Amino acid sequence: MSLTSAATLATLDRTGPRRITDLAVAEGVTQPAMTVLVRVMEESGLVERKGDPSDKRVTLVCLTEAGASYVRTRHQAGVDAYARLIDELTGDEVEALAAALPALLHLAELESHARQESDR
Repeated sequence: MSLTSAATLATLDRTGPRRITDLAVAEGVTQPAMTVLVRVMEESGLVERKGDPSDKRVTLVCLTEAGASYVRTRHQAGVDAYARLIDELTGDEVEALAAALPALLHLAELESHARQESDR
């Protein structure tokens, strides 16, 4: 799976159903490219298109259960990879990471807030 496909699935998991044009902006690709990408993911059973209840002219792209499962599996694989790497660190290095956690969490909050602002 391409990085753009995986990122699009993660965006849908994080933000919920989106218009193709919104997904294209969020992932930094053209609308025609996102349309093709959505079609491929739809054929793979990872996403589906549904009407927007607030505007019948609009179609939203939604994760299917298979798409949500893919995102969860990919996330867990990342967690497991980091856990294996952390096991390779010295005690002092693990302590340094633990001490840095509050700053890293704050950084993630700032990034999430900035992403939400840019999605508006």
